[in-house]
Amino acid sequence: MSHDPLATWALDREIVLSRVIAAPRASVFQAFTDPSQITRWFGPEGFTTETLEIDIREGGRWRFIYTGPDGTRWDNRMVFLRVDAPRLLEIEHGSDLDDDPARFHTTITFDEQSDGKCVLTMRQLHPTKAQRDAGIGFGAVEYGYQTLDKLARHLGVG
Repeated sequence: MSHDPLATWALDREIVLSRVIAAPRASVFQAFTDPSQITRWFGPEGFTTETLEIDIREGGRWRFIYTGPDGTRWDNRMVFLRVDAPRLLEIEHGSDLDDDPARFHTTITFDEQSDGKCVLTMRQLHPTKAQRDAGIGFGAVEYGYQTLDKLARHLGVG
């Protein structure tokens, strides 16, 4: 039986992004789980997202192609492991192939502040420290914050 590196959390394999969004938690959660919304804002600045298939529910998946500003294309597949409105999403994200060894686990929490704003926290757990470090080197943190900026703008608060 092989050991699943994503079964155990490890700080040296995680990337964490957090952002306060001046919108109600339910609206922020819906922007992530409504196919007509997420396909409009998801992804870094200058990237286009072409959806091949989208079914956001537990066990559903979103297959899409990112095209970067230089024309480079990346195929993606997200599998939705848990959809707990309006507080939690758990997603497996990798290339668009079965059992991608480089896929990573993402947990997104949506917490409401007393002022009604939403604190969104995104935790990515990568299968190896080397892959996590490569993601950071590639710009995953900056790209992640660009994506959250686009979410805030989509909601009219960024």
